[in-house]
Amino acid sequence: MSGQMVIHPTAVVEKGAKLGPGVRIGPLCHIGPHVELGESSRLYSHVVLTGRTTIGARAKIFPFASIGHEPQDLKYSGEATSLTIGADCIIREGVTMNPGTAQDSAQTVVGDHCVFLANSHVAHDCRIGSNVILSNNVMLAGHCVIGDFVIIGGGAGVHQFVRIGPHAFVGGLSGVENDVIPYGMALGNRAHLAGLNIVGLRRRAFTRDQIHDLRRAYRLLFANEGTLKERVGDIAEEFGKHPIVHEILDFIREGGDRAICTPRDGPGAS
Repeated sequence: MSGQMVIHPTAVVEKGAKLGPGVRIGPLCHIGPHVELGESSRLYSHVVLTGRTTIGARAKIFPFASIGHEPQDLKYSGEATSLTIGADCIIREGVTMNPGTAQDSAQTVVGDHCVFLANSHVAHDCRIGSNVILSNNVMLAGHCVIGDFVIIGGGAGVHQFVRIGPHAFVGGLSGVENDVIPYGMALGNRAHLAGLNIVGLRRRAFTRDQIHDLRRAYRLLFANEGTLKERVGDIAEEFGKHPIVHEILDFIREGGDRAICTPRDGPGAS
């Protein structure tokens, strides 16, 4: 709900910054000249927003968050890159987020309704969907792609260029160096696929039949017969146009810079 703007007298808002109606800025915050902060957002205290950073409406940003400072990439040399964060995001204490680099898309993008718990880090050129939760001390390296409704447990580290598909779950303290399929659950260091995110599926009202189909597709996908490419083709034929199963198959077909995260005792991504 928008209302009167409130800026604490000790806060610094540089000329050029664009603040939406109803913004509340607490003591000792610093907002740079190229920042756009959406309506009814609240900065509690000691928050720094800088760079070409745009934040959507109703953000809540807690003390000592550092949002928009230049990328932690030695190749960066001052290019005009950006950080865009959607609406209704919660950014807790000590969170760091960096803009993109010229070596990629020159932008870091975060969707709506995301939660970043204390001391989590979003590196340059990451693309994060909506309704994502990064628990305390999660570290995303550069160029990661995180799908909608992903949850990453505390202290997990994600290797650069890794993709984590929608609705996946990554356990705490995991070291993720390979792509995690949509709906998958990855655990351990180095992380392995430990089944499907059944708890998350049930919480989000997936039906029993949908979960059954995903389980069957998962078993076939990581069976011991044939190559991964052959198994993807077999599953596509068996499940026809099943949208949820094909979300996983499309993710694998799309590929990326990293291999697919597989079960510990299963075959490699051949």
